[in-house]
Amino acid sequence: MTDVLPNGIRVVCEPVAHAHSIALGIWIDAGARDESEQNAGISHFVEHLLFKGTERRSARDIAEEFDAIGGQLNAVTDKEYTCYYVKVLPEHLDLALDVLADMIQHPLLDPEEFEREKHVILEEIKEHEDTPEDLVHDVFAGTLWPRHPLGRPVIGRQAVIEALSPADARDYLRTHYTPDRVVIAAAGKLEPSALRDTSELLFGGLGGDSAARELTSPSATHESVALAKPAEQVHFCLGTRGCSQIDEQRYALGIVDTALGGGMSSRLFQEIREKRGLCYSIGSYTASYREGGLLAVYASASPENVEQVQDLSRREMASIAAEGLGSEELQRAKNQIRGSILLGLDSTSGRMTRLAKSLLYYGRVIPVEEVIDRITGVTGEAAAGIAGEILGGGEFACAAIGPVEE
Repeated sequence: MTDVLPNGIRVVCEPVAHAHSIALGIWIDAGARDESEQNAGISHFVEHLLFKGTERRSARDIAEEFDAIGGQLNAVTDKEYTCYYVKVLPEHLDLALDVLADMIQHPLLDPEEFEREKHVILEEIKEHEDTPEDLVHDVFAGTLWPRHPLGRPVIGRQAVIEALSPADARDYLRTHYTPDRVVIAAAGKLEPSALRDTSELLFGGLGGDSAARELTSPSATHESVALAKPAEQVHFCLGTRGCSQIDEQRYALGIVDTALGGGMSSRLFQEIREKRGLCYSIGSYTASYREGGLLAVYASASPENVEQVQDLSRREMASIAAEGLGSEELQRAKNQIRGSILLGLDSTSGRMTRLAKSLLYYGRVIPVEEVIDRITGVTGEAAAGIAGEILGGGEFACAAIGPVEE
């Protein structure tokens, strides 16, 4: 079921009769991509602030209400969206919606809580910077796209966070948490009409106009950045541009990525870990956004092995670019992706997320069968074509963290 409330909020759900739970998410079509240099990190900060109390509930009240029903409440901020999500028993759906509606529409933004949460965010930033296996992906995005908002870290930077005020948060909420940017998504044991009616009752008063958004494609660089940090291993990302969310070649690139580094049978895993024993962690991934995307190899290795691991990674990418994928390799990658998609349907949270992202990016719920058909329909020629286009130049951005020379 997909519906639009009178104020423009989209409601989408998928009943799952055999489920014992409901996964519910309030998705905001705004994230780090929508920030400026002056308020970079505010999307993530606002996400934290909405848990700190409303006009009717304290932060403790919010926590205790969900603990009392055995529910799970959390949130995530990404480059293009923010999501507040819960998992509850079916009889507690109305309460979950009421709490989320209260948090999103009536946050208290108490000045003392605001300053206290700044310290929490700053501690989170420090923890992030002390975790090279996480930090390296942010450094890589900033190296690949140094002059584009997609290259900025979602978590923010210390100086910007310290300068933010409650007025900044209120302005952000007013211009980004607007009906046209809200999707209410749910999956599990529920009645669509009940979800729609309760959503209109609780969110029908939300108004406002969204901030203007100008999208520009990022230009990829091929620079290298090294951050020296005390550690036993060097963590690195090596990669280049990929496909956007609206690029039809994204399905073929997904096949290439899976064959390159998507599992234990992938080229990188077999050649570098299994055959040579040069590292423990290695793989590849893609990330797609409205304006562009990326493909990257990630690995961690001892300092004396890093250069060889990078050279071998380049060799495997060059091989795929020049020769494409073998028929068995192509089919194995298709089966792997198909299995991952279908196994994800066992989770109400997975179903809910798929519904919401489909609406946010494409304006419709794309049937699973359609996605599977697009994956299985990728030909060897299509995979070879996108591999040659993306990987054929042999030039890559690189970010490394650990015992390296800056």
